[in-house]
Amino acid sequence: MAQSGPDFDLAEFLGAISAAVRPSGARPIVVHDHELETLPAAQVHNPTLLRIAGKLPTATFEIFRQSIPPGLSSDMQRHYHETVHYVISGTGHTEVEDEVERWSTGAFIYTPPWTWHRHYNDSAGAPVEFLTIENSRLLHQFGIARRQSAGLATVAEARARCNEEGT
Repeated sequence: MAQSGPDFDLAEFLGAISAAVRPSGARPIVVHDHELETLPAAQVHNPTLLRIAGKLPTATFEIFRQSIPPGLSSDMQRHYHETVHYVISGTGHTEVEDEVERWSTGAFIYTPPWTWHRHYNDSAGAPVEFLTIENSRLLHQFGIARRQSAGLATVAEARARCNEEGT
């Protein structure tokens, strides 16, 4: 069964879910926006506001609400986990290695593991709001979580700082 891509079949995927999987009693099952915990600026390494839904009992993934102020960006970073950003509001573009993709409200942005990437707010007057989901908790459970930031750098500068060659 294909996990994703053009050969992915939703009916086949749903049919493979076992009836033996039982609902969990873990709580809370709802965390409201005002209950999100703001990560300290020293942990974020960029001018974005990052708030985590840390009280949710997720075991394999993290959920964040991220805001990028008008005209600014996240840092150039890479990490072992996969990430999907859902654009709640705003317009901008993302660099992933040597590719640049534009996006706007309603788009999903996928960041593959261990790729240099940076998200930009192209608006001069409105923040970008993301719902960010990443499988970092799963990798942390296996002891293989890793994240690296190059600050407000380009891909080329990030590669140079980390002594990389080529892509």
